[in-house]
Amino acid sequence: MTDFITFDSGKERLVDPAHDELLYCGRIDDTNPHEPVFVQPGSFVRIAFSGSSSLRAVVVNHRRWNDSRVGVLVDQEQRSIGIEKDDEPVTLLLAENLDKETEHIVTFFKRMDQCHEYRFLGFLLEDGAKVGRLRPLPGKKIEFYGDSVTAGEVSEAVSFCGMPDPPSSGEYNNSYFSYAWATARRLHAQAHIVAHGGIAMMDGLGYMQLSDGSTVGMESCYDKVYFYPEEGALPSGRMERWNFARFTPQVVVAAVGQNDAYPFDFMKEEEHGEQAIAWRAHYKAWIESLRRIYPDAWIVLMTTILEHHPSWDRSIGRVCAELNDPKIVHFLFEENGRGTPGHIRVPEAMNMALELGGFIESLSDRLWS
Repeated sequence: MTDFITFDSGKERLVDPAHDELLYCGRIDDTNPHEPVFVQPGSFVRIAFSGSSSLRAVVVNHRRWNDSRVGVLVDQEQRSIGIEKDDEPVTLLLAENLDKETEHIVTFFKRMDQCHEYRFLGFLLEDGAKVGRLRPLPGKKIEFYGDSVTAGEVSEAVSFCGMPDPPSSGEYNNSYFSYAWATARRLHAQAHIVAHGGIAMMDGLGYMQLSDGSTVGMESCYDKVYFYPEEGALPSGRMERWNFARFTPQVVVAAVGQNDAYPFDFMKEEEHGEQAIAWRAHYKAWIESLRRIYPDAWIVLMTTILEHHPSWDRSIGRVCAELNDPKIVHFLFEENGRGTPGHIRVPEAMNMALELGGFIESLSDRLWS
């Protein structure tokens, strides 16, 4: 793919994605290390460099819906960049007018869920620039499973706090401001965010619909990189299943369940009915599968402050009690299920991060051992 990248070889150098000094975090498809594919929200690649006043990234984007936007942190200043073309290499200006004498750290990250995915083909620096060595990522690790709230959807619509969502095409979506990534930053931990807007826990429920009309939940997606495998837009060497041995968290947060109320809120209407019993059985089986994968991790069961009926949280609490595992715990926010009828905005997400982070820290003195 490098042959198709347009750059001035006399003025710029390409930093290959497999360069030893780049740092990656997240559930990324790196089957081809020279063309890793970014799929999950909050996944990133980080570079340190000096001797260049600008930094560009080359990507091949595939859009499913919404306008595609990516995120960049330049020396901790965060902004978004739109991707104007799909299914062909494009060059994105991440930073400019930088001091060449200073070392800069830039984090290029996935703002959105699987409404799009992109193949990363490398960074472009001015010729003569030096790639520096980064501090290793923290040893603390948290894995989050969730829906649109965990992905940071509509988080930047800050003038709509506590209100329904405004019309948008994805411009307000930002995983950086999700409660999940904010919690990890507060605790100085790595975060793997495995989340998608509209996803339920159980297959056949929620809003995540495949091209064949079937609806799938986290119970069928949690062990995958791509939740839409049949749409192979970037097919070469696609990683179907995730190798859990690559990332072993001390804490796992399972934050799904509230989308299972669609298309019918059976838990609200008949909490002890046949559908509710079946749902709890599926939920229990999924958590047990996480326990088999991570036998030593703390597993936090929860939903969020997005409006939903409390019967869902009661059911999660019931499953937690049945599991009878001292390191599987149930957490409720102060405003759980009644905080907002719309998605979680930045101020609300920061408050959630304070609550959840405090709870995680209280679990054990040896939590991160």
